[in-house]
Amino acid sequence: MDSSPADPAPFLGSPATRLEGREKVTGKARYAAEYALPDRAYAWPVPATVAHGRVTAVDTTGALALPGVLSVLTPYDAPRLGPSDDPTLRVLQNPEVPHRGWYVALAVAETPEAARSAAAAVRVRYDAEPHDAVLHAGHPAAYTPEQVNGGYPAHREKGDAAAAFAAAPVRVDCAYAVPPLHNHPMEPHAATAHWDADAGALTVYDSSQGAGLVRSTLASLFGLPADRVTVVSEHVGGAFGCKGTPRPHVVLAVMAARHTGRPVTLALPRRHLAAVVGHRAPTLHRVRLGARTDGTLTALAHEVTTHTSRVREFVEQAAVPARVMYAAPALLTTHRVVPLDVPTPSWMRAPGESPGMYALESAMDELACALGIDPVELRICNEPDAEPDSGRPFSSRHLVECLREGAARFGWAAQRTPRQDGPLLIGTGVAAATYPVYVAPSSARAHAFPDGTYLVQTNATDLGTGARTVLAQIAADALRVALDRVTVEIGHSALPQGSVAGGSAGTASWGWAVHDACTSLVALLARRSGPIPEAGVSVPADTTASAKQKSPYARHAFGAHFAEVQADTVTGEVRVRRLLGVFAAGRILNPLTARSQFVGGMVMGLGMALTEHSTMDPAFGDFTENDLASYHVPAHADVPDIEVHWLDEHDKHLNPMGGKGIGEIGIVGTAAAIGNAFHHATGCRIRELPLTPDRVLTALG
Repeated sequence: MDSSPADPAPFLGSPATRLEGREKVTGKARYAAEYALPDRAYAWPVPATVAHGRVTAVDTTGALALPGVLSVLTPYDAPRLGPSDDPTLRVLQNPEVPHRGWYVALAVAETPEAARSAAAAVRVRYDAEPHDAVLHAGHPAAYTPEQVNGGYPAHREKGDAAAAFAAAPVRVDCAYAVPPLHNHPMEPHAATAHWDADAGALTVYDSSQGAGLVRSTLASLFGLPADRVTVVSEHVGGAFGCKGTPRPHVVLAVMAARHTGRPVTLALPRRHLAAVVGHRAPTLHRVRLGARTDGTLTALAHEVTTHTSRVREFVEQAAVPARVMYAAPALLTTHRVVPLDVPTPSWMRAPGESPGMYALESAMDELACALGIDPVELRICNEPDAEPDSGRPFSSRHLVECLREGAARFGWAAQRTPRQDGPLLIGTGVAAATYPVYVAPSSARAHAFPDGTYLVQTNATDLGTGARTVLAQIAADALRVALDRVTVEIGHSALPQGSVAGGSAGTASWGWAVHDACTSLVALLARRSGPIPEAGVSVPADTTASAKQKSPYARHAFGAHFAEVQADTVTGEVRVRRLLGVFAAGRILNPLTARSQFVGGMVMGLGMALTEHSTMDPAFGDFTENDLASYHVPAHADVPDIEVHWLDEHDKHLNPMGGKGIGEIGIVGTAAAIGNAFHHATGCRIRELPLTPDRVLTALG
C-alpha cells in the first residue's frame, strides 16, 4: 500500500486547527447531560446544612407529593454500595455528615425543574456537633504526613538549613498565604446513566478526565464486572483537575437509574461544586532564604501548612517545587496538614507548583530587593548543575535562556524604574516557572483500510485542550500521511486503555502509545504483499513497560513570566497591562493549541493574583464564594495583551515525540510575577492573595 501523502501532511510542529471545532460551535458535539435517552428522568441532590453531625430524620412527604416526582433516596433507603478506596464516593450510605454540602438525599423526577423543587421540599433533621473549619498557623491538630500529593515525601532536608540561614549575611524570612481556590470549569459535573436490566449492563455518559477510571470505580461500587460497564466522555467542557477522579454526581446518577429503572441525568448546579468536587486547599507558607552578598544562596527553607478533610487525606505538595529550582547547599522542604470539617481538597491546575512557586518566587524577589540585585540576575546566579534535591542530572533545563529571552522581549532593563501616570503607579515583575514531566502507561490501536484511510483508537480524554487533534498529528506523522486521512476515536471505555487526562501528561502518555501503534503498523504494511483486506489491518501498542522505566534524569519544563501592572491609588484596583511568558517545554507539537494552553494558564494565574479567592465561613463551615458572581474568574475586560514564546528545545530523554506537557506550566509563576510587579510599582508588599482593592488601599495607607 502506498502510504505517501497526497498533499503535504501537517506533521508535528504545525498549527493544525481542532478536528472537532465545527462540531462544538454548531452544537453537534454532545456533552454528558445532553444524551436525550428515551424516558429519561432527572436527579437533584440535597446538600447538608450543618458542618458536622448526623442526620436523624429525613421527611420526604412534601417532596413526593409534588407533580412529576418519582423518588427521593435517603441514607436510610438508598442502594448499598460496594468497596471503594475513595470515601467521598460513598454517598447516602450512612447518616454521618463530615462537612457542610455533603449530600444527604437525592430527588428524582420527570424534569430538572421538578427534581429541583423536590430537593428543596425535603426536610432533614440533624444532630449537629461542634465543627472546626478554618486553617490557621499553629493549629494544634497539624501533623506531618508521610507523603503529599504526587507521592512525594512530605519532608526533605539536605544540610542544616536553619544553621546556614542563621549564618547567612543576607536573609529574608517571609510568610505568604494563598486562599482556597476553585476550578469552576465551564461545564459543571454531569452524568447520564442507563441500566440495561436484560443485559445486566450499565452505560454512563460522564463529564470526566478519565472514562477508564470511572468504569472501574463504578464496577466496584455497584458489583458489576468491568466489562459490563461502559463509560463515555467524548466531549468534556473543561476540568482543571476537578474531574480527574470520579465524583459523587456519577455515583448518584447510577444509583438513581438503578432505583427507578430509567435513564437518569444529574447535572450539578454550580453552587454545589465548591463542596463536592474538590478545591485547591489554602496554603500558609514560610520561606527563608539565606545568601551571600553576591546573591549566592546558602540556605533555602520552604515550610507549608495546609488543610485536608476528615473524609480523605489530600496534601497540596506546595514545597516540592523548591526541591527543583535553585542551587542552595542547605535545603529544607516540609509540609504539615490539619484535618478539618471541610470538603476534601483535590487537584487544581498545577497542584503544588502553583501556590508553591508563588511563595518561592515572591521570596526571591524580596531577596533581590534586600541585595540590590536585579531579580533576573539573582535567579541566573543560582542556577543548579543538577536537581538540588535528588542530585540527578536534568534531561534538559533552559531556565536561564527563558529568563534572558523574556528579558529581551519584554524590554526588562528599560522598565526597571517605577513610573507614575496620575493616580496610577506602574511597575514590572518577573518570576520563574517549573512543572515536572509525567508519563503514564497507555495503549492504542492503529487500523489501516484499503481506501487509504486510517483509524487510531485510544481511551484518551480531550478536555478542550486539543488532545484529539494532536493525537491525529502524531499518528499522521508516524504513518507519513496527510492529516485528513486519519480518524481518531477517544473518550470511550471500550477503547484501548488510556491514562487519566492530568498532570500535563496526556499527550505524552497517549501519544507515545499512538506513535508506537502507528510505527508498528507502517512496519507491518511494509512486510505485506497484496492488497489490504476489506476489514483492514490493525496493530496494538502498550507502553506499560516503557512508561514505568525510571529515568536517571530529572525531567521538568521551565519558563519565565514577566508582568507590567498598574495600581490605582484612588480605587485600589490593580490591573495587568502586559504579560509575557517564555517556556522551555520540549518539542511544541501544535503551536496553535499550545499557545492557547499557555495563555489559558497565564489567565488563570492572573485570576489567582487579582480576583480569585474563597472564604471559609467559620460559623457555618462553608465556602461563601460559591458561584461565578462572587468567585470572579477573569473576564475579557480583565485580561491584557498576553504574549507567549517558547524555545526550540530538543530533549532526547522524554518520549518519541519529545514533548514535555504544557497544560499547567502557564499558571505556575504568573501570580508571583504580578505580585512582584505590584511591589515594584508601589513599594508595598502584599503577601496574601489576591491583590484586592481593600488590601491594596490598606497597604498604600
